[in-house]
Amino acid sequence: MSAGRYAPSPSGDLHVGNLRTALLAWLFARSTGRRFLLRVEDLDRVRPGAEQRQLRDLARLGLDWDGDVVRQSERRGLYDAAVSGLRDRGLVYECFCTRREVLEAPSAPHRPPGAYPGTCRTLTESQRTRRRDERPAALRLRADVDAWVVHDVLHGRIEAAVDDLVLVRNDGVPAYNLAVVVDDGDQGVDQVVRGDDLLTSAPRQAYLGSLLGLAPPVYAHVPLAVNSAGARLAKRDGPVTAAELSERGIDVLTLIGRSLGLAGSPHDMLTQFDPTTLPRSPWSPKFAGSTTT
Repeated sequence: MSAGRYAPSPSGDLHVGNLRTALLAWLFARSTGRRFLLRVEDLDRVRPGAEQRQLRDLARLGLDWDGDVVRQSERRGLYDAAVSGLRDRGLVYECFCTRREVLEAPSAPHRPPGAYPGTCRTLTESQRTRRRDERPAALRLRADVDAWVVHDVLHGRIEAAVDDLVLVRNDGVPAYNLAVVVDDGDQGVDQVVRGDDLLTSAPRQAYLGSLLGLAPPVYAHVPLAVNSAGARLAKRDGPVTAAELSERGIDVLTLIGRSLGLAGSPHDMLTQFDPTTLPRSPWSPKFAGSTTT
């Protein structure tokens, strides 16, 4: 059965922008008859208690989800199997480059700045042996395309560069791009709603999915919440979490709903929800006591 999902990282409390994206993911899924799944992306930074507070805030917002919460840290076998299958097809190679070396390497004319230039693609076995003594290797995908195209519900046709993306970091942790693609495929997620800062990641993830035999999901990259300077909203911008706003007398669901032209409970919003009428520009919430604009 098809599904949508929300997948927070338990690195801290969710702020109002995160909760807005979660509500939109729920609305997209429920309005299309999909299951709504919750997945905790805990392979990297984990702050004690953050997951529990995130789940509490989502439930208090009125969101429900289907089945048990899934945690990436419990799914390492799936990621290892995916990498093993790609390796058997000659699509994985060791990379010894540091992040600084990648950033400072000259880019090919058709590659964006910061794209991996393929430095370790053609190392000989003796060169790899020597480099292993210097530092542990990451594992990269041997991509055979320069770009890939996806379709986004809100943005239309999106074409972006594809490079030899990291599959497993040099500390042995599966990389985000691998884990998210494997998870979505395993869970039957065929609708991905998330912030539009990840828009250009969609083609490379869809390409990786194609190599794993997965059909591309329906994408909807929604506008971010931003601060007064236009930068992505963060906790350093002041009282922005559900608990902090509630202490100031601000109803978080009402605040988010107004920003989307919706009102009432999430189930009330379902009857009003129309993706074609969603705002396409970033949302800059302004807080002044219990008054919002």
